[in-house]
Amino acid sequence: MADAVVTVFLEKLLKTLAEEGRYVTEFRDLFEKLQTELQLMQCFLMDSDRLKRKNQSIRKILADLRELIYESEDILADCQLQSRDGNQFSQGWLACFSPSKLHFKYQSGKRLKEIIEKITSIKQNISSLLGGPLLFQPEVTNVQEQIPRWSSQVYDHTQVVGLEADTQKIKDWIFEAASNGTQDILAIGVVGMGGLGKTTIAQKVFSEREIERHFDRRVWVSVSQTFTEEQIMRSMLNTLGEASARDDANELLKKINQYLLGKRYLIVMDDVWSEDVVWWQRICQGLPKGNGSCVIITTRIEKVSRKMGVQEVRIHRPKFLNEDYSWLLFRKIAFAASDGNCIYHDLEDVGKEIVEKCKGLPLAIKAVGGMMLCKTPYYREWRRIANHFRDELTENDNSVMASLQLSYDELPSYLKSCFLSFSLYPEDCVITKEQLVHCWIGEGFVPLRSGRSSTDAGEDCFSGLTNRCLIEVVDKNYHGTISTCKMHDMVRDLVLKIAEEDAFYTQKSLNCRHVGISNKMDKGQLSENQKLRGLVSTTKTSEVNKIESSIAKKFSECRCLRVLDVSKSIFELPLSSLLYHIGSLQHLTYLSLSNTHPLIELPASLEKLSNLQILDVSYCQNLKILPHYLITFKKLKVLNVSHCGSLQCLPKGLGRLSNLEVLLGFRPARSDHGCRLGELRNLTQLRTLGLLLTHGDEVGDSEVNAMVNLQDLENLSVSCFDSHGSDLTSKLDKLCPPQQLHELSLQFYPGKISPIWLNPIALPLLKYLSISFGNLASMHQNFRGDNNIVWKIEGLLLEALSDLELQWGMLQQVMPTLKIVNVSWCPELISFPIEDTGFRGGVWTKEERRT
Repeated sequence: MADAVVTVFLEKLLKTLAEEGRYVTEFRDLFEKLQTELQLMQCFLMDSDRLKRKNQSIRKILADLRELIYESEDILADCQLQSRDGNQFSQGWLACFSPSKLHFKYQSGKRLKEIIEKITSIKQNISSLLGGPLLFQPEVTNVQEQIPRWSSQVYDHTQVVGLEADTQKIKDWIFEAASNGTQDILAIGVVGMGGLGKTTIAQKVFSEREIERHFDRRVWVSVSQTFTEEQIMRSMLNTLGEASARDDANELLKKINQYLLGKRYLIVMDDVWSEDVVWWQRICQGLPKGNGSCVIITTRIEKVSRKMGVQEVRIHRPKFLNEDYSWLLFRKIAFAASDGNCIYHDLEDVGKEIVEKCKGLPLAIKAVGGMMLCKTPYYREWRRIANHFRDELTENDNSVMASLQLSYDELPSYLKSCFLSFSLYPEDCVITKEQLVHCWIGEGFVPLRSGRSSTDAGEDCFSGLTNRCLIEVVDKNYHGTISTCKMHDMVRDLVLKIAEEDAFYTQKSLNCRHVGISNKMDKGQLSENQKLRGLVSTTKTSEVNKIESSIAKKFSECRCLRVLDVSKSIFELPLSSLLYHIGSLQHLTYLSLSNTHPLIELPASLEKLSNLQILDVSYCQNLKILPHYLITFKKLKVLNVSHCGSLQCLPKGLGRLSNLEVLLGFRPARSDHGCRLGELRNLTQLRTLGLLLTHGDEVGDSEVNAMVNLQDLENLSVSCFDSHGSDLTSKLDKLCPPQQLHELSLQFYPGKISPIWLNPIALPLLKYLSISFGNLASMHQNFRGDNNIVWKIEGLLLEALSDLELQWGMLQQVMPTLKIVNVSWCPELISFPIEDTGFRGGVWTKEERRT
């Protein structure tokens, strides 16, 4: 990933040189010489991952180069800090001659010269190994021009090809057992090699509507290679109900039995490796029997399925996809933009040649299909990929691993760093998109293109990996936007291998730049990694970190940190004392204290973190106040204070944070002692805003139009949870959201009639509308629009609105572009084509209506 490290550094260098900081300017000649040397190598570096696998000398050279670039980046960051701290106009010209400043200037200049000499030597060594000089090619040096072919989700990950017979066979077994009235738990095994589609088959069965109706409860458990019996049971209870952190194995199993007693249930144990199945025998003995319940086990090892109680007649062995299905799956991905049709006839033969090398393995086909989706549709480019695939297979006969390696080699440099960040997470870990994007922004992995916000660019990077089928979708919101993901274990094997080779992350967490925070951490992982750039919480769903004070105090000693995420962690002492010296982390750009305990106030030294771009303190229920120095964080782009129940308001002057793009959990002050709603007028770069309104006096008469001129605001959420007084409804009715709003969410709306401004004239560009909980009983007459203006809404969510009366026919009339409607717990809806709207409800899609 040397090309990725160089690309990130060059982008930061170009941006910094443009800002003309005093210390950076004094070293301009050195930085520009360094820039030239690196630009000369960029063309070579683009193919370096492939070359270093074949040449040990190149591997060693690239490792040395990588460390030099990291050091150069640290010097550059220090120069920026010195420029701010020692600005001669603010502190006087004598500050420039203080001993500490002179020492820094001397040492930095000397080290930069040494680095340039070493990089020049590396360049010459590379030229000797390649047998020719490295030539400057400007088209590969400007990341801003490397616009991805697809910056949003293109491929529909729910599509399944060639596995219909497999799923039907398993469903037949399930329904047959139920009709026979068997008292035992039906055990079904899905057995086969990695990448064959075992999990996909189980997921398809698990999620089908008739299976959902057949079973009272469904539980999915991802069983990793390293697991404990307690982890398995806690994962089950995460779906079924709650478990206390103090519960032991016996108590957990007792609760599982209580939740499932008298019910017909389906349990999927996905990806079981261990032949020691004592853990399963204990769990199985505690499960209630009868009622036609079923367990599906997916595994690569047939012996495992037999030990877990699967009989030979109930073992399903998926076959390789045939030639037609293989080509169809490839087309659906590689040509997703044209509905899976190959409209470029000159690409068909070379495309089939690529598919043939995948040997019918769905994972391999998806990997190469995703890669080709993101390539230009030119024969020469496709032929180049086919040749590289052939070469890769000569060295690695495993078509899955060869396709994954090729897909990594062909990633844009900035996506390689994003991809390697998955190495920090444990196997089968469900990861939020938000955490990934924040980490990428914090480390500077996200390329900054003119006119594109950091958060939007981060979303583009995430889409780049999902479109290439390198990460798997776990959860989506009601209109299809991905919220969580995970990584296939074979893809993770590749990530771990590359991350270790490039010292990005090692499983022993030694001599690397990134470490995952978990319960297994020890002080040695921090003391041995003084140059750490990222410390990230990597807990699995429903789990928390329990971090010793001696370890927590060492976080502040990692002076090179850009990212510190300690979310979902419990500490022995208040964080304000454990992170007392956090102000020494001058390079820190992303700090997450989300869902940590105990956090009552932020550390005082946090004030020194002038580089902070993202601050997340969400779900900190004991946090009572945010310090006034928060308004001095001029670079802040994301501020999340949502679900902080004890926090009454934000500090006055928040409107000075003119670079804010995301503000969540904003509760306006009821007096002038805190941040009023009117300050939003100054936050002109806001893309996403989450409002919490509980009292009428939080919205002054002159503040109802505070949002109207926020031209970049696309996503607005308004929650009135725990609201008081009837005057709030009248104030809400007078609000003026900006016309270009793209997505709107109303939660716990206190009024009986929808607000006047919820109409297609006031919100002509609205695409997604979510209304959940509250007292809403009917829609205002303006909601219908008029004969000439109707809604452009494509996605609608209605949830827990017990009094809402709404006719399906009217809704279709005023929302002719509706594509998806998600409804639950709305008993008064009329003629909706969804079963059980007053209970669990379901989803209607336009596609289903056509069929």
